[in-house]
Amino acid sequence: MIRLRDAVRMLAGTRWSDRRGDADHGGVNRNAASGFRVHLYGDRALLVEVADLPAVAAVRTALERSPLPGQRDLVPAARTVLVVLDRAPSDLDVATLRRLVPQAPASGTAAATVELPVVFDGVDLAEVAELTGRSVRAVVAELTTVELTVAFGGFAPGFGYLSGLPDDLHLPRRATPRTRVPAGSVALAGPFAGVYPQASPGGWQLVGRTEAVLFDADRDPPALLSPGTSVRFRDVG
Repeated sequence: MIRLRDAVRMLAGTRWSDRRGDADHGGVNRNAASGFRVHLYGDRALLVEVADLPAVAAVRTALERSPLPGQRDLVPAARTVLVVLDRAPSDLDVATLRRLVPQAPASGTAAATVELPVVFDGVDLAEVAELTGRSVRAVVAELTTVELTVAFGGFAPGFGYLSGLPDDLHLPRRATPRTRVPAGSVALAGPFAGVYPQASPGGWQLVGRTEAVLFDADRDPPALLSPGTSVRFRDVG
């Protein structure tokens, strides 16, 4: 069983090997061709550690197309893919992951496409424009033109880390986080965009808001934005 503490560390992209040691019981299993590592993770999972988001997507795609026997779920993060099984991992599983050939996601095959209606009136929008050396209108135009992809989920149920922002919109988090960010806030931080599914503390740059429901326990699936989903912002201001 995967403990909440372990899941939180995994979603943060941190390195966390099972107490029994790494998957080869004497060091770290590294796929020489792809450069990723394999760790035992509790008694029902393996953690594949990679270099960056493109590698995460490539490993996830490969395991979606050719799953391990008993593979129940894949949980991507910033630099890891958690492979959840319905049984204890075997040496064969480790060997299979070591030989895994990462595959780039095929163009136009995202799990779904979601258009989020956004009112771009965030309290940090003017500052974001100043930081990027452009007008507010130009920032909004860029945010509504780019196609984003949910790289992974975390932080809170329904929160998707959206990759695909142009480099000039990669912004630092605020120096002092806010104690409360309203639900539906559309925000930027580092290479990601995101939407707060519920009111919570947060330090991202707030550029707008949406009425879309990001997480509903009675919906199937509960999260509107799952890994691989294509996302576009539509200006409704």
